[in-house]
Amino acid sequence: MSRVLVVYFSASGVTAKVASELARAEKADLFEIKAARPYTKEDLDYTVKDSRCNTEMADESCRPEMAGAAPDLSKYDTLFVGYPVWWGREPSIVDTFLDSVDLSAKKVVPFCTSAASGVEKGVEHIRKVVGGKAEVLEGKRLGAEGTEEEVRLWTELLGL
Repeated sequence: MSRVLVVYFSASGVTAKVASELARAEKADLFEIKAARPYTKEDLDYTVKDSRCNTEMADESCRPEMAGAAPDLSKYDTLFVGYPVWWGREPSIVDTFLDSVDLSAKKVVPFCTSAASGVEKGVEHIRKVVGGKAEVLEGKRLGAEGTEEEVRLWTELLGL
């Protein structure tokens, strides 16, 4: 039984690829966060002021509905939580997941995919959302070219 779960939201497939590499490296289970109303290309166009992603990210209390229920986390000690960077942090749909699960006595390890943005603002925001219910470790930005070996070296440094 795996004690590690890789949870991710992917808008374009990049985060899904990295999450799969991470799950393989850690011999972890995998769970994809999906929106009840899938994001369209237009929804994700951050250059349009009133696009869905901009509207959601402008309101920190926004919690888009997930498709389906979150998994039972009782058998997991550690959750890697992956996402593309939106507005410098995790998308609001990730916050929906974090709010919907019992994170008591869990370690949460954020990871993001981005060509340039770092993970720091997302880690800070996830700590705020989690509110002390779990230990949120320092995260990592992983590029689309991230390999299983790169992921394994990072997780070894974490000591998990």
